[in-house]
Amino acid sequence: MKKHIVLRKLFFSTLYLSAFTFGGGYVIVTLMKKKFVDKLHWIEEDEMLDLVAIAQSSPGAIAVNGAIVVGYKLAGVLGALVAILATILPPFAIISLISVFYDAFRENFVVAALLEGMQAGVGAVIASVVFDMGAGVVREKSAASDVIMALAFVAACFFDVNVVYIVLVCAAVGVVRTLWHKRKGRAQ
Repeated sequence: MKKHIVLRKLFFSTLYLSAFTFGGGYVIVTLMKKKFVDKLHWIEEDEMLDLVAIAQSSPGAIAVNGAIVVGYKLAGVLGALVAILATILPPFAIISLISVFYDAFRENFVVAALLEGMQAGVGAVIASVVFDMGAGVVREKSAASDVIMALAFVAACFFDVNVVYIVLVCAAVGVVRTLWHKRKGRAQ
């Protein structure tokens, strides 16, 4: 496919996802997966999991980081820039508009009720992301990946270990595993 067509589709896809996504980065990650993996078939599911891991471990908003890595994967630096622009335009416009009418929105019962209802939907979408990503790890049929995922979950949920440490340890384990597999492959 020609690069300008990919860039145009990338722009409008990420613009649409960003404009109609409420609940933060994990919600947009699920929708990016559905759009770029399931619908357009531009990215493989395993590759999307890797891109999400990169987006999560990078500083900044996961929605923007996700757009950067997906845009870069699809169309290089220009793709990353197009995806960033499309991702930040809707929230920027919405926040600018809300800031003008902040006093009216702050006390409005209907707006408060809508936001409260959206919280339940956001929780469901985040649960769906966790399930899809966990299922992707389990489908690998790698006992080591399953153990790493379970230990990271236990460390975060039951022992209240800072997520930064979990990400750093998991990254180190991933590097060691990769080097070990490469070394093992050369020895054969």
